[in-house]
Amino acid sequence: MTRRLLVTGATGSLGRRVMARAATAGFEAVGASLTASPVRLDIRDLADVRRVVARVRPGAIVHTAAGRDRGDWPATADGAAHVALAAAGIRLVHVSSDAIFSGRLGEYDEDAVPDPVYAYGAAKAAAETAVRAIDPGAAIVRTSLILGDGRGAHEVLTHDLIAGRVAGALFTDEIRKPVHVDDLADALLELAAGDYPGVLNVAGADAISRYDLGVLVARRDGLDPAAIPAARIAELGLRRPADLRLVTGRAQKLLRVRLRGAREFVRAPGR
Repeated sequence: MTRRLLVTGATGSLGRRVMARAATAGFEAVGASLTASPVRLDIRDLADVRRVVARVRPGAIVHTAAGRDRGDWPATADGAAHVALAAAGIRLVHVSSDAIFSGRLGEYDEDAVPDPVYAYGAAKAAAETAVRAIDPGAAIVRTSLILGDGRGAHEVLTHDLIAGRVAGALFTDEIRKPVHVDDLADALLELAAGDYPGVLNVAGADAISRYDLGVLVARRDGLDPAAIPAARIAELGLRRPADLRLVTGRAQKLLRVRLRGAREFVRAPGR
């Protein structure tokens, strides 16, 4: 029997892919967002979240929504708590981030304790804490840079830097494990259909710097990689996590979806 799935943040890059792939996973997806898709939802308002959940009556919820501004605590932290409260008795899959860590350890498994160093990471860590306290049976998916369809934030940033539309640089010493948006969407849907409780790291197979990832994106899209400005966090003295490698062994054993590495899924034609 087809289950109804509520997807928050359905107009975002990840939310759109979850919506698009839901039917194949056996779900009837209903998208909700602040801009209506087709259901308008303000996750900052607990009463509004409860109203939407009561209207949709989902069998599962995939919570991809967060604040538009990366330091938006009411949407990112409070919003996650509101969704968890409204989802009482409903299967919940919450999307978290590697940004909850400082990067001092390099590798992080599911038991790693959050130690954020900037506002967005602190909000995402608070969101995790709220969800785990309210709904211990929820799945909390920690992930990394999301790209692969051309709409990911890193893909857009790479294009903008090369075109000179924004100032800044890609860091050669900032390491992540990027995930393809389709792989992550499929993992979220698989978890929505199951009963796995607690934290699960879902990231790609390759650890790669933001700069090298930008080079891959440029080559794939026919742009000049030499036009990408490069810098080092260490040299600029910035307060941001440098080395965030999520350990994904548990997900690889648990999930059917294969988590590809960036060097595989971000390739220039013919390579």
